Amino acid sequence: MKVIICGAGQVGWQIARHLAGERNDVTIVDSNPELVRRASDTLDVQGVVGFASHPDVLERAGARDCDLLIAATHSDEVNMVTCQVAQSVFGITRKIARIRAQAYLAPQYSDLYRRDHLPIDVIISPEREVAEAALQRLAAPTTFDTESFMGGRIQLLGIVLDEDCPVLNTALRQLTELFSTLRALVVGVRREGRLFAPEPGDQLFANDQIYVFSHNEDVSRTLEIFGKGSKKQERVVIIGGGNVGMGVARALEARTDRIRAKVIERSRVQAEKAADALERTIVLNGDGMSAELLEEANIERADAVLAVTDDDKTNILVAVRAKQAGCKMAISLVNDPTLVPLMAPLDIDAYINPRATTVSSILRHIRLGRVRAIYSIGDAEAEVIEAQVMGTSPLAGRMVRDIEFPEGVLLGAVMKGEKVIKPSGDTKIEEGDVIVLFALAADIPEVERLLQVSIDFF
Repeated sequence: MKVIICGAGQVGWQIARHLAGERNDVTIVDSNPELVRRASDTLDVQGVVGFASHPDVLERAGARDCDLLIAATHSDEVNMVTCQVAQSVFGITRKIARIRAQAYLAPQYSDLYRRDHLPIDVIISPEREVAEAALQRLAAPTTFDTESFMGGRIQLLGIVLDEDCPVLNTALRQLTELFSTLRALVVGVRREGRLFAPEPGDQLFANDQIYVFSHNEDVSRTLEIFGKGSKKQERVVIIGGGNVGMGVARALEARTDRIRAKVIERSRVQAEKAADALERTIVLNGDGMSAELLEEANIERADAVLAVTDDDKTNILVAVRAKQAGCKMAISLVNDPTLVPLMAPLDIDAYINPRATTVSSILRHIRLGRVRAIYSIGDAEAEVIEAQVMGTSPLAGRMVRDIEFPEGVLLGAVMKGEKVIKPSGDTKIEEGDVIVLFALAADIPEVERLLQVSIDFF
């Protein structure tokens, strides 16, 4: 498949890295020569320097025979015009655009993106994606990462094992025997910085970060087995009243279970706008770093603080201060992946990486029709892939024990019709089944082969 990616920033670079690694023909376009050089030097991609919305630049990038265009520059307007040029001049059939400004996304303006107006096939809104990720973190407060699959029936839980975890030094095979009715499976372990797919004989140790697939009905029991209790969130303090903070506050107000939320916003104009838009949420105007303002927000009684300003360092420091003041849980928005190793030493319970959420969303739409969902783990170290088994797949008609999965791939769940089951060696994979796989980055091309993916399925 031939793909043009417009924008060589963090999101564009990661998308190029994924697609080039899967042997697609990728060209990356950016007006910054240094970013283009970095991409072409480190990835198996071609680079074109120029403005993505200019027809001559797109032509140099190979737009005449392009299958997919992804517009992920920092400008919404450039992304829109690029998609228009791609359709009107070159007839590119699939176009994905990243759009940040919420004014463009209001429901009453949805006709704007019809094919005869602005022909954009898929719109990715990072702010909405991040707000959804924040809500998922709040829903599973004792995890550092979480994502839903199979229509919410399966949860991926990221859990840090403490010294008092009751199942330390226990082989995974033995866990399956001890908890035979538990619909949960450990599919990934990060130990001393290295992520790997565990084998049945592997044991779990203190400070391991594990990734577990759990049936939605078994999440509470799964958390208890790994030493994490279920906590109900009743009081939440949100630092930052921008698009992400507002999105989370609105969603909390819409929930049936009563949650007391407070928003702290530094900009007076934005704080007034938030106060007008929200009904039950208290909005405070001031610096979230202020100990006095945090005290006014009763941070010591809060069940969670969610720091989602546009500055990583502010988010981290606010989270640390809130935890020291007595807040039970801290979630921080972090754009810079090099800051992630600081989360555990600073006692920050969970983080949200906007780049990872946006990349996951774009990849999900790229692979639509064969892959139903995708989630990128860590710094593109692994992926969780939800896919429907095609009749042409080598998986169809075979028992799990007879399938030669790569060493870095584990099957986490199988859905037959509306029933989700925990896979065993005797489970037969049939055409039409939906499966969820954990795959290390190096093994993703082999997963694609097992799913028998080709351009025919686009």
